[in-house]
Amino acid sequence: MVSLPTDEIAHDFPPFFRVYKDGRVERFHNYVYVHPSDNFNTGVRSKDVNNNSARLYLPKITEKEQKFPLLIYIHGGGFSIESAFSSGHDKYLHSIVTKANVVAISIDYRLAPEHLLPTCYDDSWSVIRWTSLHVEMCDHLILTEETVMEPWLKDHVDFSRVFLAGESAGANIVHDMVVRASASEKPLGDGFKIAGIALIHPFFGNDEVDEYCSFIFPECEGLDDPRLNPAAHLRLLSSLICRKVMVFTAEKDFLRERSLTYYDALKKSGWNGEVEIMETQGEDHVFHLLEPNCEKAALLMKRLVEFFNEKI
Repeated sequence: MVSLPTDEIAHDFPPFFRVYKDGRVERFHNYVYVHPSDNFNTGVRSKDVNNNSARLYLPKITEKEQKFPLLIYIHGGGFSIESAFSSGHDKYLHSIVTKANVVAISIDYRLAPEHLLPTCYDDSWSVIRWTSLHVEMCDHLILTEETVMEPWLKDHVDFSRVFLAGESAGANIVHDMVVRASASEKPLGDGFKIAGIALIHPFFGNDEVDEYCSFIFPECEGLDDPRLNPAAHLRLLSSLICRKVMVFTAEKDFLRERSLTYYDALKKSGWNGEVEIMETQGEDHVFHLLEPNCEKAALLMKRLVEFFNEKI
């Protein structure tokens, strides 16, 4: 006898997803997938790489051996919605690459609740590790199907100027990636240098999302887990290998307080770097993606571009 789907709800977490008792997952937001493309107006080109785990963007080339800083971008969406391949994020990355003149790799990780955390962290780390293999020293590696070199990275990236950035849950993942990269054994090698990270409206949790975080991350150590609330772990903050951190907040963001706490903790941790914060008045969480053409989104973009082009 075939059992019919039931409408009985087991877990309900708006605005992200609902889980029914028969195991079905209903997302409240479904993104529009777009293919990689070449923009003939800006000269930016894109393609999917590393078994479709990321989308790579190349700015307009004016010299044959031209080198650019590298931006590694990680999308948000509460760890459970959105994609690097969505129309919104693809358009946003095209814009960043055009304005900042960087090579960018936008990571696509598997989503909760089908893939519980820490899957998103491990997927993102895998892409970063693959990217780091393109440093000059890796000419001596024995290549496999998993470590095939990507010419856009190999030929056009200055690996002494790597930046990581992301919004919301993506900013959370970015911080964990830098913590992993800061381990004493130098897992990404000497030639792969993370100059700075930009955290846009980071998802560092609060009491309102405690139940949600516990559901998608059953292995976590509560809301003070170092991956959810890094401000509670000064030793990890003090050892970050990047030289600059840029934190973006929004006045009406329900996650704003943890962003401010992170900023204060990083300043007090003994970390040997520079941290800056920019708050947008009158705006809510990730407003710059919801209204990318508004004046305040343009100001946020301008500061991002400046950050990626600063001499660090």
